[in-house]
Amino acid sequence: MKQAESLLTTDAAAKSLLMPRDPEGHKGTFGHGLLVAGSEGMAGAAILSARAALRSGMGKLSVCSAGINMPILQVAVPEAVVLTKVPVSIVEYDAVAIGPGLGQGKHCVTMMQDVLKAQPGRLVMDADALNFIAGRDDWPTLPPKGTILTPHLGEWRRLAASIGLKDVEPVEAASECAVRHSLYIIIKGHRTTVCTPQGTRFVNTTGNSGMATAGSGDVLTGIILSLLAQGYGPEQACRLGVWLHGKAGDIAAGQLTPWAMTASDITAHLPQAFKTLNTEH
Repeated sequence: MKQAESLLTTDAAAKSLLMPRDPEGHKGTFGHGLLVAGSEGMAGAAILSARAALRSGMGKLSVCSAGINMPILQVAVPEAVVLTKVPVSIVEYDAVAIGPGLGQGKHCVTMMQDVLKAQPGRLVMDADALNFIAGRDDWPTLPPKGTILTPHLGEWRRLAASIGLKDVEPVEAASECAVRHSLYIIIKGHRTTVCTPQGTRFVNTTGNSGMATAGSGDVLTGIILSLLAQGYGPEQACRLGVWLHGKAGDIAAGQLTPWAMTASDITAHLPQAFKTLNTEH
């Protein structure tokens, strides 16, 4: 594979990616997303992801989670519809995300099988969804083409080892896999990098060490789900989502310090991150 081109997602680039918002739009205008997340004892991951999705401009959100989480989610995220089974009509959603806090039990297996069988057109896979497919040498063929994967380095190393790329530098391996299998792979870290099926890598320029905290990845999944549901293309949703995630984290760190941040603080500062891109509000 020839050397892939690397570009920066700067503030100016992020501003150019932001789509105008229809002033006469309604909740149907801005997309309906489905989030499949949260096993028993892990409702928090579903909450973090759901709140981030709703803070990122989408019109409607349904959350599919373990039955025991229903009362928790209905109180914590009253704006969302809560389900306990993956809907048969999954293709009717504008975008789907699966994985945060899903666990590795029977609940996870059933939901993963239902989602992969449905082959939704706009899909984000994170956390336990990645753990579910890791270890299979055919995992790149399981999700539909154009799917977005959001592994941190540990998750990516497990995925890469399954397809014979264990000894290849992580971003190089992810870029090769993205091109070969028409996937978008986001390698999360100090300089989060988006690898595209076209071979281009987009290196993010926002973010800080305060974001290295439990639940930060769940927040990113929610943001990207929201952007996809609103009609952004996968590349645009990845680049803008990663930038917004980092920018909100930078604003939070400026107010709270990197030492005192939690993942919820990233979501809480998403409004200010959007405001830096668009002064018309």
